Amino acid sequence: MKNLFAAGKLLLLDMAATLLFLVLYLLTHNVTLSVVLGMALGIAQIGWQAARRKPIDTMQWMSLFLVLGAGTVTLLTDDPRFVMIKPSVIYVIVGVVMLKRGWMNRYLPPVAIELVPDVAIIVGYAWSALMFFSAALNVIVALNVDVATWSVVMSIYGIVSKAAMFLIGYAFLRTIAAARRRRAVDRAHDAAMMPG
Repeated sequence: MKNLFAAGKLLLLDMAATLLFLVLYLLTHNVTLSVVLGMALGIAQIGWQAARRKPIDTMQWMSLFLVLGAGTVTLLTDDPRFVMIKPSVIYVIVGVVMLKRGWMNRYLPPVAIELVPDVAIIVGYAWSALMFFSAALNVIVALNVDVATWSVVMSIYGIVSKAAMFLIGYAFLRTIAAARRRRAVDRAHDAAMMPG
């Protein structure tokens, strides 16, 4: 669970510039101010990492590139939709990473890896599918509604869909693990009862 929260924190930091843009835009309705401050936050995050001599990973560089690229196009066109599309790019990248077989293992306790490694792979692929679906939905919503509606819809969808996937995946893994453990205990009991 600790690893899951750490991953969520990293994703939130990668999305910080977009979230700042969104909040500022909703408060001020000023595209230029919102984009410039969002871009400045993206640059400041990388600068802070570099100043502390911390490694800057690929996702952070990619996030900065997306912030600067989407921000520049938004400034040139005065259209905030370019910034609104950025989460879709991140969803696609995360979805591709989640296609790696067994990516969930680092988040599972040893008993789950022992009892349900095959089921964990299926749940991992379901997470990947959710990321791809979320990317497509974000593009559709961003291109068809205003910024305020997009922020409400995608915020609620983001929280509800991830929470539902987590709970469904957890219940699925736990139910199958419990059934497999019961069968193993029953087999061991039956083997012990057989005359030798």
